[in-house]
Amino acid sequence: MRQFIKKLAIDFLGLGGAYPTALTGKDELVKLIRKLRPISPGIDLIRIGPEGDGGYLVPDDLDGIEACFSPGVAGISEFEKECAERGMKVFLADKSVAGPSVEHEKFSFIKKFVGATTSDDFMTIDDWVETSLPGTTSDLLLQIDIENYEYETFLSLSRTTMKRFRIITGEFHQLDVLWSRPFFELASSAYAKILQTHTCVHIHPNNFMGSLKKNGLEIPRVVEITFLRNDRVKSRSFATEFPHPLDSDNTTEMSRLVLPGWWYSD
Repeated sequence: MRQFIKKLAIDFLGLGGAYPTALTGKDELVKLIRKLRPISPGIDLIRIGPEGDGGYLVPDDLDGIEACFSPGVAGISEFEKECAERGMKVFLADKSVAGPSVEHEKFSFIKKFVGATTSDDFMTIDDWVETSLPGTTSDLLLQIDIENYEYETFLSLSRTTMKRFRIITGEFHQLDVLWSRPFFELASSAYAKILQTHTCVHIHPNNFMGSLKKNGLEIPRVVEITFLRNDRVKSRSFATEFPHPLDSDNTTEMSRLVLPGWWYSD
């Protein structure tokens, strides 16, 4: 999948030879982003994890969540550690590392990638949840950062397991490639799947990768998005404060990047 998206990016930039991909219409792209317009759910947002990279804003609605599932470990595990300290079991997965950067008695690590199928190197979230918590129906939290595999992962996720995740938060990559029609179809299908059961409550652009300005629209290349399951939303009004006071730049080595106004206002 990552190679597929990389090829789309190359074709979109005009480097793919004689057969660049078809482009997405501006109106269609705007319509997709409007569907992701964050709302204020009637619950305060709190920050879990460190300042900078690895921390995410989530609704202060964590009581009763049995476990955090965290595919994509990399070198920062403070979010997961804080979840463990709040009493959650924490399940981590990443084929590319030996284990999480910190240890905790509530951590369970498996050296596999998460994706659309289960094999020697990959597993689906459905299979991961079932083998980790067999026979349970409790609420869960998903924190996901798997470098472009998120789209196929969500599309393969069953509705039953999706609804177990009270909160979903993580990084969504290559949004500048939404201008490429094939990637737009893939990503918009994944977002539509999530929005059947969840509501977007926060977006924060990752300033490490910057943004693309095209056709009068600015699109951050990578964004952190938090979703809350629909039944947990207490009220619905559009969020208007961006950046949120608890937001933090992912890196101090790059210029600050704020969410463009057209993502959240009329």
